[in-house]
Amino acid sequence: MTNRYEILECETAYQGFFRLSRYRIRHGLFDGGMSESLTRELFERGNAVAVMPYDPARDEVVLVEQFRMGALEAPRGPWLIEIIAGIIEAGESPEDVAVRESIEEADCRLDEMFPVYRYLVSPGGSSEQTALFCARVDTSEIGGVHGKADEGEDIRVHVVPFGQAIEMIEDGSIHSATPIIGLQWLALNRDRLREMWLND
Repeated sequence: MTNRYEILECETAYQGFFRLSRYRIRHGLFDGGMSESLTRELFERGNAVAVMPYDPARDEVVLVEQFRMGALEAPRGPWLIEIIAGIIEAGESPEDVAVRESIEEADCRLDEMFPVYRYLVSPGGSSEQTALFCARVDTSEIGGVHGKADEGEDIRVHVVPFGQAIEMIEDGSIHSATPIIGLQWLALNRDRLREMWLND
């Protein structure tokens, strides 16, 4: 198979807060040749940045809780416990977004950022990619309710011991992909980060 595809047609099916594009496409097949013409919709919202704030001295993480439209039918309801995240705007680097969103969502200042992963969120139907960071913070004065009122944000901040955050994955309190990825990465790399950040 060649890594080949052909876009036969692309149109905007919907343009609002997000964009939905409709494609007619053909792609290479594993046994050779090309597929038939396929019609696929693609949800396009831009690329995102997420940051897992971690205090290595207190062994605590910063989590945020907010209403999420996509979780209306979720068993625990649409208020999700997540990590700080936001969409990359024109002219911004991923690091810029991490700093901006940390202040907007949690009034949280990042001391040092460690790049973790860049991953596709839901490639079966969305073009979105997320750049994930872990950031060193001081959690001693973090908390409260934040967010940009003009964007309808109402975000409650939680400072949680690392072990409790992992338990929140296990008991289903955290059930969104990005915080699970961030916390599981931290579980694998926590000792290394603490040695690096506490000894500098």
